[in-house]
Amino acid sequence: MRPSGIPSPPGYETGKMDGIDELQPLSRLSGALADKGYVHLDARDFRSLAGAQDPAEFASFAAMWSDMPLDDHMADGGRYRRRRHAAFRAQGGGLIRKPHQAHFQSKDHNPLNGDRQRWFAPVHDAFVAHPIAQRLFALCTPLFASIEGGYPARCWDVELHQFRIEARGGALGLPTPEGMHRDGVDWVLVMLTGRTNVDAGTTRIIDEAGRRDSFTLTEPGEAVLLDDRRIRHGVTAIRALDPALPAHRDVLVVTWRAA
Repeated sequence: MRPSGIPSPPGYETGKMDGIDELQPLSRLSGALADKGYVHLDARDFRSLAGAQDPAEFASFAAMWSDMPLDDHMADGGRYRRRRHAAFRAQGGGLIRKPHQAHFQSKDHNPLNGDRQRWFAPVHDAFVAHPIAQRLFALCTPLFASIEGGYPARCWDVELHQFRIEARGGALGLPTPEGMHRDGVDWVLVMLTGRTNVDAGTTRIIDEAGRRDSFTLTEPGEAVLLDDRRIRHGVTAIRALDPALPAHRDVLVVTWRAA
């Protein structure tokens, strides 16, 4: 279903993006998502849509990846991933944070770490309250609900994940050690927030018909939106350009599942 229009989020500005008509970018974005199942947006365009153009404000947002604890639930024994997690209930323009809860995926969706409850360190309240985080919800929740045909009544279970993948010395960092996968939700936002001294980390996409695409998120604010029911995705390993220096890739992943 293609909606005739979508509520504009705070900070919204009209702009051109990857073939999206500049007069109705959100409506065209929803149409592209409905047709292809995913859209890759460059940093300028997505930051404009999300009201995240201000460099100082974005820097304060990206700085919240600096104190990430290790993910100690890796079945491969890896020590390359740091992570925080939060869960919400979203409806219309409302957003309620749930009590902290475990993250669970089935083995069907995550063959490496699935079928067990994983408790991650909670996302800081200051992160949730940050204007960019709030604008991302204000953009994506009505966008996805409008595609489904249920705005504003549709209610969502939303999970937010901060990831830092590190490549220490000559070791590789694995953004998706489970390989090509689905997350077991309805909609997914992946946004790059930082990339330091790393090479590779290419996002790979496969749709229901087996069509493939690939691109590398390189600029803070670059993003991909995808329909998890139709699209499998994965990210190749990162490696340090200079093994003697810190090397990491920071992303925000937010998922929406109809409640």
